Amino acid sequence: TVFRVEIERAHMEEDAGKLTHMGGATGRIQGADFSLVDYNRSGVPLVEIVTKPIEGAGSRAPELAKAYVAAIREIVKNLGVSDAKMERGNVRCDANVSLRPYGQKKFGTRTETKNVNSLRAVENAVRFEIQRHAAVLDSGVLITQETRHWHEDTKSTTSGRPKSDADDYRYFPEPDLVPIVTTAEWVEELRSRLPEPPAERRKRLQADWGYTDLEFRDVVNAGLLDEIEETVTAGATAAAARKWWMGEIARRAKLADVDPAALGVTPAVVVEIEKLIASGAINDKLARQVLDGVLDGEGTPAEVVEKRGLAVVSDDGALQAAIDQALAAQPDVAEKIRGGKVQAVGAIVGGVMKATRGQADAGRVRELILKTLGVEG
Repeated sequence: TVFRVEIERAHMEEDAGKLTHMGGATGRIQGADFSLVDYNRSGVPLVEIVTKPIEGAGSRAPELAKAYVAAIREIVKNLGVSDAKMERGNVRCDANVSLRPYGQKKFGTRTETKNVNSLRAVENAVRFEIQRHAAVLDSGVLITQETRHWHEDTKSTTSGRPKSDADDYRYFPEPDLVPIVTTAEWVEELRSRLPEPPAERRKRLQADWGYTDLEFRDVVNAGLLDEIEETVTAGATAAAARKWWMGEIARRAKLADVDPAALGVTPAVVVEIEKLIASGAINDKLARQVLDGVLDGEGTPAEVVEKRGLAVVSDDGALQAAIDQALAAQPDVAEKIRGGKVQAVGAIVGGVMKATRGQADAGRVRELILKTLGVEG
């Protein structure tokens, strides 16, 4: 489904500063003991883009809101306007929601949830407000037009302050700023300097990486296109980059309830872990423990391997000792293997892997087991 999002206006303003709320559990104004005011950011230019009401999304409104903010983030990053990292406040979203009965043309009373700072939070905030509006209206109470504060910990919003419509702000043209008249030639000259459009970039990356339509769609929907591209550029294969970002990193981010990009894993970390796997220093199971160490602040992947003693056991002498012990513990399985049931070797391999804390080369272990039992692989 394609939705058209029309722009009401885009205007420039200046950042008024930054508030840091101290005390409390969430770092937000609710529950804080006091707030610090940082004026160092005052005067930093901001571009505010206001959309026209987006109608007809229905139950897909939360998903659409997330997709729209992701598209804006991709555009501004592509243009070099901003790093576009929402967790750093480079891109912020004020999400407006209103409900109306089917068939009614007049919009319902809206609320505005301020400064939502992640794609996941945008989706969750819109979903919560839709459900809250519906419950309030079903109870026969009117919606209060106001700003709302999003709480990441409880996945809910609370009331902020009453909010007027734009007309009530008494906006008027700045009398000391004259209109800027542009020529068609200048506009075309600027357009010719623009970088690769996001849609064309996505087509190029999918072709370069060899992802299926489904794989690429999942990457885009997860908001991980930039992270995977940076990881591939840093030296990983496209398959490995997708495996890590869409797999283990995404899983951990979900458990931590943050976007994968905000978890703290960099493309360089993924590349280094992949190099350790390719060199045989660690296996996939150990790689997950290496990632644990990196996220715990224990250093680079190589430093984590050394500190935790996670290197793969490749010394045949040490492996043989573990194999002999496993065979002695499971003589019935050993007899089955000698009798031709080679698939039973998995049980012995499992015993060796357990004894070596998963640090053995499973392929080499299998070879040595069969050799020890005099069985052809």
